[in-house]
Amino acid sequence: MGIAIGSDSLYSATANLVGQNTQAEKLKDKINSQAATDEEMMEVCKSFEAYLLEQVMKEMKKTIPTDEKENPYLEQFGDMQYQEYAKNATEGQGIGIAQMLYESMKRNG
Repeated sequence: MGIAIGSDSLYSATANLVGQNTQAEKLKDKINSQAATDEEMMEVCKSFEAYLLEQVMKEMKKTIPTDEKENPYLEQFGDMQYQEYAKNATEGQGIGIAQMLYESMKRNG
């Protein structure tokens, strides 16, 4: 049963990465064709910030020692929980990574 859950988590993470890469490639194509709007660029920057925060949260969780077996629901849906936390953290002004990335892209683009 643990293998299936791990496989699902791996599949989910891989699908998420592919989606992020596809989104980044679309933005790159639009930037190269001068068709990307400021809103689209900022949206991709916020997506990157959310992804980065999600990865940080997952790595932080690994540092917490525990003797108890993890809740099976958290084992199955924990990644989705971190995605939502990261998404909520980047709403509004977020932590500033998206804004810095956006300004850098505007300056260099």
